[in-house]
Amino acid sequence: MKRLLPTSTAGSLPKPSWLAESEQLWSPWKLQDDQLIEGKQDALRVSLQEQQQAGIDIVSDGEQTRQHFVTTFIEHLSGVDFEKRETVRIRDRYEASVPTVTGPVSRPTSVFVEDAKFLRSQTDQPIKWALPGPMTMVDTLYDDHYKSRKELAWEFAKILNQEAKELEAVGIDIIQFDEPAFNVFFDEVNEWGISCLEKAIEGLNCETVVHICYGYGIKANTDWKKSLGSEWRQYEEVFPKLQKSNIEIISLECHNSRVPIELLELIRGKKVMVGAIDVASNTVETPEEVAATLREALQYVDADRLYPCTNCGMAPLSREVAQGKLNALRAGAQIVRRELLA
Repeated sequence: MKRLLPTSTAGSLPKPSWLAESEQLWSPWKLQDDQLIEGKQDALRVSLQEQQQAGIDIVSDGEQTRQHFVTTFIEHLSGVDFEKRETVRIRDRYEASVPTVTGPVSRPTSVFVEDAKFLRSQTDQPIKWALPGPMTMVDTLYDDHYKSRKELAWEFAKILNQEAKELEAVGIDIIQFDEPAFNVFFDEVNEWGISCLEKAIEGLNCETVVHICYGYGIKANTDWKKSLGSEWRQYEEVFPKLQKSNIEIISLECHNSRVPIELLELIRGKKVMVGAIDVASNTVETPEEVAATLREALQYVDADRLYPCTNCGMAPLSREVAQGKLNALRAGAQIVRRELLA
């Protein structure tokens, strides 16, 4: 990006009400067959237009064509039985009924490439595309085949690398891997989580991101956050090794997250997507609040390496609130950009 402080979103954006129930995760589609395909493409156009109207510099698909940031990818893989379900604890926060890995996992065909090709045809702006990270994928399943989190994650990393290379080939500029599990399983992250991530980006020429957040603004996550105390220092556990990794950009939750901003010093030299928008609140930030978060981050991140962003995805929010937050992100970044260029 040639522009100083280019803005971006972390992941999902609200879906139009004619495609799925608004303000809900896992909402079933309201359309079927060819109408669903057309509806998803229309939603991609709408989401793109809303980002453009808000002045977002690096656009995304807003995850309009998927119901969930992890499961939709897994649904397209062989070796996972969605009818055979077990109850597991997700990221050590809450219990959920999940599919079972019953055999070797593989990717029979591309998952998001056609959607990415369509979005690329609609804009000349830089596009960032999110994929689930290997560790977070493992944490969303019951493994009855490999019986090894590390081995399953490695297989997922190879599959993700195949998908990422095809996304790059159709014109995606930045590929992001969502790894909220990095905030929980510190020993595994340092032992094999980052090496799996590096396997997923192997051979890519486009920029790569790891997004480490505290999750959507849903009750299970907000309840967990209340148990973390007044300072959230989880990033401290994995930053030193991430700083030495081949991942180019680190995407973080900063605004209203109780993360000590000085922890960013541990990844100095990396590009950082600084989450300056709280997705767990319906209150729309003022531009000055966004600017204040960015100014704090600039103490530890060089200006040409700072990307203003949202904390996480905004699918559970109303379209009106989400649009207001995107406008605030752009306006806050403009304030700081003017200060830097003065």
